[in-house]
Amino acid sequence: MPGHISTATPLNAADTGETDTTAQTAVPHPHRADAESAESPVFALHRGGKMQIAATVPLRDRADLSLAYTPGVAQVCKAIAAEPELARDYTWKSHTVAVVTDGTAVLGLGDIGPLAALPVMEGKAVLFKQFGGVDAVPICLDCTDTDELVETVVRLAPAFGGINLEDISAPRCFEIERRLRERLDIPVFHDDQHGTAIVLLAALRNAAKVTGRTLGDLRAVISGAGAAGVAIAKILVHAGIGDVAVADSRGVVHTGRADLTPVKQELAELTNRAGLSGSLEQALAGADVFIGVSAGTVPEPAVATMAPNCIIAAMANPDPEIHPDVARKYAAVVATGRSDFPNQVNNVLAFPGVFAGALAAGARQITEEMKLAAADALAGIVADELDPEHVIPSPFDPRVAPAVAAAVAAAAVAANTPEPTAA
Repeated sequence: MPGHISTATPLNAADTGETDTTAQTAVPHPHRADAESAESPVFALHRGGKMQIAATVPLRDRADLSLAYTPGVAQVCKAIAAEPELARDYTWKSHTVAVVTDGTAVLGLGDIGPLAALPVMEGKAVLFKQFGGVDAVPICLDCTDTDELVETVVRLAPAFGGINLEDISAPRCFEIERRLRERLDIPVFHDDQHGTAIVLLAALRNAAKVTGRTLGDLRAVISGAGAAGVAIAKILVHAGIGDVAVADSRGVVHTGRADLTPVKQELAELTNRAGLSGSLEQALAGADVFIGVSAGTVPEPAVATMAPNCIIAAMANPDPEIHPDVARKYAAVVATGRSDFPNQVNNVLAFPGVFAGALAAGARQITEEMKLAAADALAGIVADELDPEHVIPSPFDPRVAPAVAAAVAAAAVAANTPEPTAA
């Protein structure tokens, strides 16, 4: 696949899963003197940005120019005007996505604004290219109003084959994604929600196998009802988990609470079949799984009440809700969002392959079936190599993106294949 966006530097780090950012606050920016005084490796790598535009056609002489630009380009323009679907064949649309943010929930930094978010969006674009062969363009919007943001993305969309929403605060992110999915005929994917959920599901399927169980045998408790927590709960329910309850800062989300937002009300109706109420710590008693996508710390005495052979995925960065040293005292399998511990739940395992597969299949949206297919493919990569410290592949495993892309494309094609008519 020809590329239009190329990385300016080698890839040295991977993207981590997004946590619940609803209560985060912005942190101070480093001053110019701090950045330049020592020229740290981080600042040195970022100098001039991490990506650039590269042509895929020659411009050596007038003949080349007449083909790439006027007058030759007019033929392609007229053909696309008459048949819009040709844009997939004769422009970059079939392999390019927009990485869109408003800078309101950037990593663990909170609302730092669109300009300060640009290094992260550049990084995301590099990950798309490096791991999935997908070209990506950072789009940092200087607006936070939901209506304005949706309208802006809709107007930008014709130039792209997909929209990857990134680092937009909850609960706005849910409505923004929903409205864009309704209005656009290209895939819209909020990575902080669905990328995290896909990778977590894959890790949990394999962790269950390691401990001699299936997903249906597990009762899980999720700490955090932001973007990632909501998406994880939904995908686990669709995948057939035994039960899952979600806790926010006020305790377990259940239908008897009068303070729920519409998103949490929907979540309450979908989850918590056991009817739990009270605190996160109370919900952990006897639980098989803890999933952390929030700030805060879970006290060790509460961890000690979990079921034998429990599974802990504490994904807050940089400080997991349950430190791995504590988690290992009680859990058979421990995962985090950090690269310096085993079993890193890392979004880069999902989104490059998901978009590569969706674009290859010409999908108009990313469905639940495509997400489940991505998780199954990701889990299957290490199916013959499982052990408690290896329930998910490394981001640098070359099998990841091709396997995920193939599974997503197959699911997309299956969804668009008519059922055979009865004889």
